[in-house]
Amino acid sequence: MTTLHHEHATHGHDHGPGCGHPQVDHGDHVDYAHDGHLHREHSGHWDECEPAGHVTHDGHDHAHGSDCGHEAVRHGDHVDYVHDGHRHAEHDGHYDDH
Repeated sequence: MTTLHHEHATHGHDHGPGCGHPQVDHGDHVDYAHDGHLHREHSGHWDECEPAGHVTHDGHDHAHGSDCGHEAVRHGDHVDYVHDGHRHAEHDGHYDDH
């Protein structure tokens, strides 16, 4: 899965442990959920960390929801659930990897 590189130029603070935003491990870095989107530190600035394309998570054996036990993170117009080191989003009867 490719991640697009879009700098978040108006980011007014640094994220880190205790910043108040949910922390999500994402591959080789950490994302912070902020205002419905995800930020990651990159070369001294903050990027929007959004996947490119549509990546279906095959073999997902349960449904996510308010009582599934996984952290819910607001992401744009939907909710992602942090599961096994990545985020799942419900889409057309299946889950996508975000």
